[in-house]
Amino acid sequence: MSEPKPSRPRERHRGMVTLRRDAIPPSTADQRLLDSHLRHEWKTKDAWRALRILSEFVEGFDTLADVPPAVSVFGSARSKPESPEWRMGEDLGGALARAGYAVITGGGPGVMEAANKGVAEAGGLSIGLGIELPFEQGLNEWVDIGIDFRYFFARKTMFVKYAQAFVVLPGGFGTLDELFEAVTLVQTRKVTRFPVVLMGIEYWSGLVDWIRGTMLPDGKIGPEDLDLLFLTDDVDAAVQHIKEAAGQLEEDNKLGGGS
Repeated sequence: MSEPKPSRPRERHRGMVTLRRDAIPPSTADQRLLDSHLRHEWKTKDAWRALRILSEFVEGFDTLADVPPAVSVFGSARSKPESPEWRMGEDLGGALARAGYAVITGGGPGVMEAANKGVAEAGGLSIGLGIELPFEQGLNEWVDIGIDFRYFFARKTMFVKYAQAFVVLPGGFGTLDELFEAVTLVQTRKVTRFPVVLMGIEYWSGLVDWIRGTMLPDGKIGPEDLDLLFLTDDVDAAVQHIKEAAGQLEEDNKLGGGS
């Protein structure tokens, strides 16, 4: 009778370093940077942290500079393989790959793994941008290019800089954070012609209705801001929306160059 395989040890990826078991510290690099209770470290350690932050940007820029046009896909790390959003993520990854796009996710489990899996099985390029978290996660097995970050803001830059669109599937606070950051960047014209697709009509309708019924009448957004979000359950419609936005941007650039 064969012996059972030992369970995988708890581990954390911290930049280029992998920590396991008792070597894992009780806090993350982001926590130590942002925690106001650690004021005594500001003068002695923050300058060195700045160099580490710079190194994360250099590593990300150098690694991703040559990737083909890409789409960033977000969604819950808690979604199970039998869930509707998992199947939607997998189908979306495959459709984006067949349309010629690489796919960037957070590299973790759930919807991120589903999208990476769909891309990989369709023969596309699957990218995962991991982050150091207090709980175990790590990059999923479908990632072709993986980068582990210590700092959320460095990672977020990579999600936007190397993507032509965001697709947001059902998720939690982290997913909402990425969604509203993307919409804010488009609204303030920090990025242009950047489609933001919400997939999962039943999941997102309450939020969209609140934006339309509360934020808009109260003057917190303009009518044109509602057009920044494209809501659908149809994978093909999502991909087509992204392709049309890319085509319009290319046309605008041609017109601008000729003026």
